[in-house]
Amino acid sequence: MTTFFSTAEISPTPTDPLAVMGPLVARRTNEAFDGAPYERLTVSPSTPTIGAEISGIRLTGDLPDETMAELRRALLEWKVLFFRDQNIDRSEHRAFAQRWGALERHPFFKYTQPGQTDADVATLAKDAMASGVENTWHNDVTWHELPSFAAVLRAVEVPAVGGDTLWADMAAAYDLLPENIRARIDPLVAEHDWINSFGRFMPAETVDMLRPQFPAVEHPVVRVIPETGRRVLFANSGFTQRIVGISEAESNELLTMLFRHVQRPEFQVRLRWQPNTVAMWDNRTCQHYAASDYFPARRIMDRISIVGERPVGISS
Repeated sequence: MTTFFSTAEISPTPTDPLAVMGPLVARRTNEAFDGAPYERLTVSPSTPTIGAEISGIRLTGDLPDETMAELRRALLEWKVLFFRDQNIDRSEHRAFAQRWGALERHPFFKYTQPGQTDADVATLAKDAMASGVENTWHNDVTWHELPSFAAVLRAVEVPAVGGDTLWADMAAAYDLLPENIRARIDPLVAEHDWINSFGRFMPAETVDMLRPQFPAVEHPVVRVIPETGRRVLFANSGFTQRIVGISEAESNELLTMLFRHVQRPEFQVRLRWQPNTVAMWDNRTCQHYAASDYFPARRIMDRISIVGERPVGISS
């Protein structure tokens, strides 16, 4: 069994409770997690807690139920799954994603992505005319009442070098907070909004048109995953605006500390894309960051996201 260390045991400095040195090791799963071997696919871990390469299957909509069950267990265990050499088309991509639930249509891409519509398969094309701006740590669409459950991203065209994506494990991030900080944030609720992110790339009249449809929403700062009971940190620098019910100064202090904590490399995995690579991640349990280091090279990705549920907190 993996040894579990709390940051509270590693002597943080008096001025910064998260400035610790030494082992930062978290459990990958709850102790009660079903650790049975995988029989229908091969799982190759990328880091101790987050990210695994899956081989031995082709991603289509007709995968056997038994294989899908193992994929669901692997997603809960590793948070993000990588599949290489998946020479599939858009219809196969869609069919595979539909096995996980209803597909989501992003309401803002047609306003912020050149040539984009509100189709369920979104083509995100970046080049000298449209640079990548997703280089901030975030969970997708937390400004929605029902943030995405998961996303399936397929590499169509990638730069010769650069354009990697990183994911951060929010279960490990929560577990490795000092106990007093966990107790402090466990009951809190935060406001999430899109105005300072997507809104920056829209004309004012478009923002005014969309605002009534998509008001700011509130979610628990610590989210509980129904299938596992795992607690995860659910605040991100992309969309979380403030913590409700405390002073602005305390909210800023807490969020700044949590956002910095998420950036610890011990919680992260990094994927170097190749054509026909597919990544699928649990949007509830990890944040992601698309490195924007390849401009003006071309990078084209097809993205599908799956509808999620209302986040549940510890006291819900």
